[in-house]
Amino acid sequence: MQHRRNILFIVIDQLRADCLTGALADHVDMPHLQSLRDEALTFANHYSVCNPCGPSRASMLTGQYAMNHRAVRNGTPLPADTPTLGTELRAAGYLPLLYGYTDSAQDPRGRAPDDPALTSYEEVMPGFHEVVEMRLEQSHPWRAYLAVKGYDVSGFPDIFRAQGPDICDPAMYRAEDSDTAFLTDRFLEDIATRGAGWCAHLTYIRPHPPLVAPAPYNRMYDPATLPAPQPCGDAHPFHTSLVATKPPSCMLDGHPDLPDAPENIAKLRALYLGLTTEVDHHIGRIISWLKESGQYDDTLLIVTADHAELLGDHGAWGKMSYHDAAYHVPLIIRDPHAPDRHGQTETALTESVDLMPTILDLAGHLPPDTVDGTSLAPLLTGPAPAGWRSHTFSELDFGDPLTPTTLQTRLNLPLTEASLAVLRNGAQRLVHFAGGLPSLLLEVDETGQSRDITDQPGAEQAILRLSQAMLDHRMRHAGGRFNHTMITPNGPKNAPRHQKTPDRATRLAQVS
Repeated sequence: MQHRRNILFIVIDQLRADCLTGALADHVDMPHLQSLRDEALTFANHYSVCNPCGPSRASMLTGQYAMNHRAVRNGTPLPADTPTLGTELRAAGYLPLLYGYTDSAQDPRGRAPDDPALTSYEEVMPGFHEVVEMRLEQSHPWRAYLAVKGYDVSGFPDIFRAQGPDICDPAMYRAEDSDTAFLTDRFLEDIATRGAGWCAHLTYIRPHPPLVAPAPYNRMYDPATLPAPQPCGDAHPFHTSLVATKPPSCMLDGHPDLPDAPENIAKLRALYLGLTTEVDHHIGRIISWLKESGQYDDTLLIVTADHAELLGDHGAWGKMSYHDAAYHVPLIIRDPHAPDRHGQTETALTESVDLMPTILDLAGHLPPDTVDGTSLAPLLTGPAPAGWRSHTFSELDFGDPLTPTTLQTRLNLPLTEASLAVLRNGAQRLVHFAGGLPSLLLEVDETGQSRDITDQPGAEQAILRLSQAMLDHRMRHAGGRFNHTMITPNGPKNAPRHQKTPDRATRLAQVS
């Protein structure tokens, strides 16, 4: 039987890329992930292709753009026959273990109307084997653990409220009992019992709000020393509506009337960074265990985020936006069998849809034709191949089929027109809206600051060029399930959309 390496795929919810490489990196301690970068390849221009949590994970774990999988909001089902990372890894001989969540609403077809799986958007994506149920709303094992430890959890979700009048007061639980600590403990306990060739998908809810942190993380950073958010110079009706509907209080429980004041904004940013450092600490525990158990150099390790967080940039919070701050996420890949680029940073454009085909490729399994992304395996040993993508593409659906969202109401948009798409090319970002809202052209400088140049000279030509590129992109990737299959007199024939990347020795020989 062929030897299979371990696979550890870690997703940190709502983590911004600049916590590792950018404006915030000098203000937050992430020693373990920063050290990992010395032994891995860092991707500096990696973007989620859709938000929020459910859609972003649907794209990441199917390799499909939202326009194809159509699980475009939390609670919208993913078709049950969609190939996923879980189903494909099983086909490759792995049992994909899940420690955490995938936020997958289940396909109601073939299920009874009263099936309990149809009552939550936090169900498990097909193909994964749930080991630890650790979800934001359905965190029953953790709550039971807290109760045994003597905490009063009868008022859930009040456990996410700070224990004091100040928003930086500590959580009700100690650091060793936090949701992040609990999940890491359970992961380490279980994975130690697994034989070689295990495959784990570990998903941390933090630093996703509610922003509440146990001591010492709640006051680890002095708000007064942190950089201020990017200023709000955006007057587009979508953005002004977003700012009006997502005040700073949306990031907390228990402070509905929190004033939108600079000191409170700085405190929220400090809490976010404290939670980020807490996650880094526990990832450090996992890396230490891999090394101590002799498995570090036989484990493919991927660390990323599902999407990012505005964190007050442009006067807004959350991830329901078109700005880079909501989509630009970290990506670190350590392939111990491809050390050539360890310690380097890759600047080629990459997307979250690339992760599923990358993992399958490195596991020796051909990605299915449904996958829109491209394997990053060639980049682990050399520069991006000729013809690599020149843009990234993201989508956002901000409607609700049952109760119109506040954004829908403010913008007077029906469900079918409550969406936007972003195309990033060089320093420019085209934002296209359904429903007749005006297109937007943004320009981002080297520091990540963006400005609206829609009315500047030459903008009209740029908008036309980027609109054509966006249309080309959508046409190129529309519904790929059977695009490469033909029914012939000799039966179905297929010209695979994807190819396996040659092994490292072959790739090096080709380069030389």
